[in-house]
Amino acid sequence: MSAKIFIDGEAGTTGLQIRDRLATRSDLELLSIPENLRKDLGARAALLNEADVAILCLPDEAARQSVALIENDTTRVIDASTAFRTAPGWVYGFPEMDKGQGQKIAEAKRVANPGCYPQGPIIMLAPLIRAGLIGADMAISVNAISGYSGGGRQMIEAYEAQGRDASVFLPYGLEFNHKHLPEMKLHTGLKRDLLFQPMVGNYAQGMMTMVPLNLAGIKGAPKGADLHGAIGAHLGEIESDFVELMAFGGEPGPKDLDPQSLNNTNQMRLFVFANDQRQQALLVALYDNLGKGASGAAVQNLDLMLGRQRQSA
Repeated sequence: MSAKIFIDGEAGTTGLQIRDRLATRSDLELLSIPENLRKDLGARAALLNEADVAILCLPDEAARQSVALIENDTTRVIDASTAFRTAPGWVYGFPEMDKGQGQKIAEAKRVANPGCYPQGPIIMLAPLIRAGLIGADMAISVNAISGYSGGGRQMIEAYEAQGRDASVFLPYGLEFNHKHLPEMKLHTGLKRDLLFQPMVGNYAQGMMTMVPLNLAGIKGAPKGADLHGAIGAHLGEIESDFVELMAFGGEPGPKDLDPQSLNNTNQMRLFVFANDQRQQALLVALYDNLGKGASGAAVQNLDLMLGRQRQSA
């Protein structure tokens, strides 16, 4: 029997990508709202309550409104906004985050799809904190670059209108109060706020998140191989199909750290670089901000909730 799926906000960047990924699925029935009724609360409520799973691709307030329109106890929700990522009663939709997280998602009524930027730092830092290699009270910085599609329709239009005149790298969020900070802090297990410095690159999609670590202040400072081993042990426990830890050591090739290298997939690739003599390390995660960072993650969560075998590439 086909599961009924309603994408509330299917005309946006993430919604369109999710719909494209689901369009050829014979095990699903996609419900759609006519363009002229997208702002009609009655029409949206009818589809939300008809769906087996509603995927919300909306601004925060609109997402909260959609959840409030659901009057039954059968419609399950995947929300792609920021609204519920640290909310009680919602399961964080990052299966690789922790052992057992995939099962929690599979059983959940309400799943908060993770933000794109936080996933790399979470999967790299949380295992190190749990293993006691770095402290939860350590001052952590995260640097990141994403394609301009991560900024939504307005940023896409602005960048594409500028063409070659667009900035190659544009730092932003320089008030250091980015919307992703609460989920990064909560799900890494850190006790203090991170310093997060994102950038937009003059390309459409693909991202790289980087966590530099100064290990000199840590008693019995861990070596690079220790960091790599702890992350590898974590991935071994969760048996992920989508996250790969690259071999430790050596200089990366010119294409190894290309933030666009995993575009249009749900894959994530992790690296650990270190200089033990200097007691310094760098953790790097590559993934697609529209794939593993958004639509691919939503489809992966949907498959878990429906008990389907792996569908997301």
